[in-house]
Amino acid sequence: MENQKRFSPQDIIGILPPLLTPFDEKEDIVEPVLREEVRYMLAQGVHGLVPGGSAGEGNTLSIDEARQVIGVTCEEVDGRVPVIAGIIANSTREAIQKARAVSDLGVSALQITPVHYIYRNDDDSMIRHFSAIREAVDIPIIIYNVIPWNYLSVNLLLRLMREVPGIFGVKQSASDVKSMADLLLMADPHMRIYAAIDALLYPTLALGAHGSISQILAAMPGPCVEMWNLVQQGEHERARELHNRLLKVWNAISGDNRLAVTKHVLSLQGIPVGGPRSPLAPASAEQRRNARMALAELLGEDKLVSAN
Repeated sequence: MENQKRFSPQDIIGILPPLLTPFDEKEDIVEPVLREEVRYMLAQGVHGLVPGGSAGEGNTLSIDEARQVIGVTCEEVDGRVPVIAGIIANSTREAIQKARAVSDLGVSALQITPVHYIYRNDDDSMIRHFSAIREAVDIPIIIYNVIPWNYLSVNLLLRLMREVPGIFGVKQSASDVKSMADLLLMADPHMRIYAAIDALLYPTLALGAHGSISQILAAMPGPCVEMWNLVQQGEHERARELHNRLLKVWNAISGDNRLAVTKHVLSLQGIPVGGPRSPLAPASAEQRRNARMALAELLGEDKLVSAN
């Protein structure tokens, strides 16, 4: 897979869904369903794919499993869109190990979280952390700014993109629209700022986000691609109407076990990705009913299938 086409950072824009990792009853990866999911996403017109992220339960994947998920994705994509590999690690050493493990698969970028176990790191430590990863693996980096107690400030994110060669983008999460707006205001022209605020896909795209990498895209890729197209075309009235319908589905998904409900929503569209790994609670009967009702209003009941 070393000859897999790699896209430049400037080409990584638009709707970039994080892939859900399909598991069976034993919580083992189901590769045929993963391939089916990739094909489904491509058929919906997405602009790239992100395997191994938090929506893909990358925090639970071993290095071998992460390599399997990312490798299968690259095989199925076959150079049609960028693939961004999710890296979730708790030390510089572990992040380098995971990045090296997928470096020959042809991914166009790495999406990397700050470390996330209890402690906050000062700014210089974060500079050293991401610099070491970049020096070890010559693949462009998107910083996934999501860890509540290790949340990176706008000034630090700009400093990282300016001082560490190869860091070109930020995935701004945690419902922080102000920080997202500041990043878009102060970013250099070559930098890429991606939205990851599920309930506010339309407002963040309308602000000028270069794309989105967010769980709502994994649940409803087609309508999210439509949202991107509407905003790019300046069709804001139609985009706001679609936002309201998307928000109803997200409100039915949102909760501490939203990943489980997201998996159910994708399963209703014919991609049986199963449940999450333990100990995350499965979707309740009420959550399943509410999610189906909202999704049927968005897509039409005739577009849905039965799901366990």
